Parts: sequence; C-alpha cells; structure tokens
Amino acid sequence: MGVPRFHLAFPVNDLERAKDFYVGILGCSIGRHSDKWMDFDLYGHQIVAHLAPEDCVTTRKYEVDGDFVPSRHFGVILMWNKWEQLSNIIKQKGISFLIEPRIRFKGRPGEQGTFFISDPSGNALEFKTFRNDDDIFKNFN
Repeated sequence: MGVPRFHLAFPVNDLERAKDFYVGILGCSIGRHSDKWMDFDLYGHQIVAHLAPEDCVTTRKYEVDGDFVPSRHFGVILMWNKWEQLSNIIKQKGISFLIEPRIRFKGRPGEQGTFFISDPSGNALEFKTFRNDDDIFKNFN
C-alpha cells in the first residue's frame, strides 16, 4: 500500500451534481456506488459522498493568517506542479474560490501554496502544497 490512505465520508444534497464536480472538475474516478452514496478516488484517497441533504450545513469561518477559513474542510497536499495545474483547471472551469490561490511564507521555511473551493453541496475543500515536503509537520514557532 505504500503511504496510508485516508477515508472520509461527507454529506451531499445531490449525487449527480457531486459526481459532476468530483469527476468533471477535480478529475476523481468513481469507485463503488449506489443511489445513496458514491466513492471517489481523490489522489489515491477514498472519499464517499452520502446523499444526506439534511446534513449539508454552512460552517463558520475563522481568521487564519489573514483569510477566513471554513472551520470544517478537507483536502489533500499535492506536489507543487500538481497544485498549480489544479488551480489553473479551477480557474479555467470558472469555479469560484472561497480563498484564492496564494503562497504563504514565501521564501521562508514552511513556504506553502493554498486555495479553498466548495463543492455544490457547500463542503469546503483545501488544496495545499509545500515547497519542501519535510516542512509539512515541522514546527516553526
């Protein structure tokens, strides 16, 4: 298996719209599915959209490094070139950013790129990259 993969289940209010977003925008492939849920391969990780409209709620946002970040979000850390490619795809497809792509700590230890988007059900996703992979868990305080 190599690197352990995570599994995340989340609510959506429309499985077809979720499929269009996760496959058509993010490039995920579909795994097992039914009329109530659908597995997606998000860069080797298993995420599962469950049809649960009543659980699709707006989450609060809190200030982090000058941005208002949704307190509930998920995503992946990509290699720098993949992160740039995905941010360009998002722009080309006209998807609105919750937080525009930006570089934090430019030229310093921990330099990273980040952006946030939301799926059609309001689930917030963050895509990050680090200039140096060794910095992902390093404490710079």
